[in-house]
Amino acid sequence: MADRKVRLFVGTRKGAYVLDGDAARKKWKVRGPYHEGGDVYMVRADPREPGTVYAAVNNPFFGPMMFRSADWGRKWKEISAPQMPRKKDRKVSFEEPPPKWPVVNIWQIVPGREDEPGRLWLGIDPASLWRSNDRGESWEPIPGINEHATRPKWNPGAGGMCLHTFAQDPTNPRRMYVGISAAGVFRSDDGGEHWTPRNQGVRVGFLPEKAPEVGQCVHKIILDPANPNTVYRQDHDGIYVSRNGGDLWSRVGRSLDSDFGFVVGAPSARPGEAFFVPLSSQPRLSLGSQLQVYRWSEKGRSWSPLVAKGQFPGGFGNHRDALATDDLDPPGIYFGTNNGSLFWSGDDGRRWAQLPYQFPGIHSVTVSGPESAR
Repeated sequence: MADRKVRLFVGTRKGAYVLDGDAARKKWKVRGPYHEGGDVYMVRADPREPGTVYAAVNNPFFGPMMFRSADWGRKWKEISAPQMPRKKDRKVSFEEPPPKWPVVNIWQIVPGREDEPGRLWLGIDPASLWRSNDRGESWEPIPGINEHATRPKWNPGAGGMCLHTFAQDPTNPRRMYVGISAAGVFRSDDGGEHWTPRNQGVRVGFLPEKAPEVGQCVHKIILDPANPNTVYRQDHDGIYVSRNGGDLWSRVGRSLDSDFGFVVGAPSARPGEAFFVPLSSQPRLSLGSQLQVYRWSEKGRSWSPLVAKGQFPGGFGNHRDALATDDLDPPGIYFGTNNGSLFWSGDDGRRWAQLPYQFPGIHSVTVSGPESAR
C-alpha cells in the first residue's frame, strides 16, 4: 500500500524533529529531538529512496557531521562528511596539512536526479560544493566553483561565507545553480565543470560598486517548477525574478513595505507563483509585529498578502531554509521561525494555523509527501 503521509523535517539549533501528518495536513505528530544538542542546519528526505533521510549536524564539539536514516528519521547512522570519515573509520593526525577547502558548517543537502542513484550534493561554509556518488560514504569537491576566478572578491555574510543553495534544472540535466553569501548566484551549463556569475541587474547597496559581477548577498533562489527558466530570488537588497535562467534579473518587490527577507518557495501545483516572507531589514523581524506571507504572481505581475491582519501577532524572524512547499494540490506551505514557531497552510495560503509546539530556533523546514519532495 502506498505511503500517503506528509512529513515535515525540521532542523533546529538543538536537534532535528520529524512531523508526521496525513494528506489532509490538519493534524501532526511530533517526533524528536534527534541529534539532540546539535546545530542541525538541514534535514532532507531522498525522494528516490522512500524512507531515506539525511541530516547535517554541526556539532559544537565534534564538528560538522552527516547522518542517514532508513526509516523516516527514527534511527540514524553516521556517514562520512567532507574531509571527515565516518566515526568507526575516523583517524586524527596533527601532522596533516590544513585542508584546501575547510569545512566549518554543512548548510545544504540536495539529492541528485532520478537517474543518478546514490548522488548527493552538499553546500558548505566556507563556500564550497561537494558531491557524493555513494549515498554519502565518500565525497569529492567541485573545483569549478570552489576555485572560481572571482573567489578573492567573495566575502562572508552574517552567517559566514556559505554556499547555502544548490538547484538543478529539471529540464536540462547539465544546468545547475548555486547561491553564495556574499558572492551571488552562479550557473553551470556543463554539469558542474564550469560556472558563470549570474547577477546582472541585482543591486548591492552595501558596496561602493552598486552593480558588480559578484559580491551580491543572495539569501535564497528557487526555480519555477513548470518553467525553470523563471528563477525567483530573495536578496539582501530586494526580491528579484529572472525569466531567462538568471541572465538578467528584475526587481519586483518595490510595492511592498519592505522587500528584505530570506526565504522563497514555489509549489509545483501552482506554476507562476512564489511565496516570500518580507522582514524589516533591521531588526530583521516580521513587518508590523505580525506574521506576513506574500504570494507573487507571474501572470499578474502582482503581490497578494496571505495571512489575515493580526492573526499571528509578534516579532518573527527566520533563516533562509525555513520555508517549504509540498507537491499536493492545493499546495501546502510551511514556515518556521528562529524563535521556534511553525506555521502552515494546507490550501495554498488561504488559511493558516500555528503548530501548538515550541521548537528550538528553526534553521530549516523541508517536506516529503505522497508526490515528489521539495
